[in-house]
Amino acid sequence: MTAYVIAMVRVDDPETYKKYTALTPALIEEHGGKFLVRGGDIETLEGKTFEDRLVVLEFPSAEAVKTFYESSGYQDAAAFRRASSEAVFLLAEGVTSGTGAPDAQVVKSG
Repeated sequence: MTAYVIAMVRVDDPETYKKYTALTPALIEEHGGKFLVRGGDIETLEGKTFEDRLVVLEFPSAEAVKTFYESSGYQDAAAFRRASSEAVFLLAEGVTSGTGAPDAQVVKSG
């Protein structure tokens, strides 16, 4: 099942962060992934204004995401990200076709 990485990143040092962004496209592609969103303009439609960097990646499976994320190549690149930003990375699985309403996955948060 298709899986997604959603990254919300506050960049503190753009020059160091660019070293990370120079390395990641090839690593993502190597693991079957692709960018759906890579920075750019974000408009908050509801809730707290989002002013950070948003990245959305698509991979063929959750296993592919984990293999990418845990790879030595990505972890080496991520050292630049960690030195220059603060981030939240989420892994979310896509929905299967025919997913109906109401959503049976809705549960109380917390």
